[in-house]
Amino acid sequence: MRKVLIVEDDEAMSVALRDGFQYEGYAVTLATDGEAGLRLAADGSPDLILLDVMLPKMTGLDICKKLRGDGNAVPIIMLTARGQEIDKVLGLKLGADDYVTKPFGFMELMARVEAVLRRCAGQAAPAEACRFGDVAIDFKAHEARKGGELLDLSPREFQLLAYFIQHRGEVVTREQLLDTVWDYNAIPFTRTVDMHIAKLRKKIEDNPSDPKHLITVHRLGYKFTG
Repeated sequence: MRKVLIVEDDEAMSVALRDGFQYEGYAVTLATDGEAGLRLAADGSPDLILLDVMLPKMTGLDICKKLRGDGNAVPIIMLTARGQEIDKVLGLKLGADDYVTKPFGFMELMARVEAVLRRCAGQAAPAEACRFGDVAIDFKAHEARKGGELLDLSPREFQLLAYFIQHRGEVVTREQLLDTVWDYNAIPFTRTVDMHIAKLRKKIEDNPSDPKHLITVHRLGYKFTG
């Protein structure tokens, strides 16, 4: 059972969130101030933290900064009030994975939660190096070669390849790629994925119009073979 820590000082909000997540099958822990939230985040090993920005004793931003500074990579979704644009930006810069603006619907929140958990689950470190065909990739050095020639791959293209290699042989949907490779808050479109795949094929495939490694699966997405 997944565990969620809700750090929220508004009692009505925290109770409503608790009930909603329990209904969805989560184990829920509540904290009503920042100090308690930080302690439970460090000791309770939650799978996800819902973190209000404005809290007694310690702000949500300070909690996020402390957790990330300590190397804690637990997924964090910030809860911000309407008009707190600077808090959203700061939260993301400090390492939050997403934010939701109050008031929000519970279904919207759950969609964000599921997207963040999928994205974080897809961020397991790939093999440091990989070969397929005449392509050699060194993820640690951030270097790729085809036939011995250095390829000019963008950071996004490295991320795409890493994800495909992690899911070798599986059908990967455009939505999965948007959730895991792109920043959810950038609100990219599925066409964005297609454009990046087309560019990547030109660099790694012998014949981009008849690809052997990045295969289109009609109406579903893509599959990596190699």
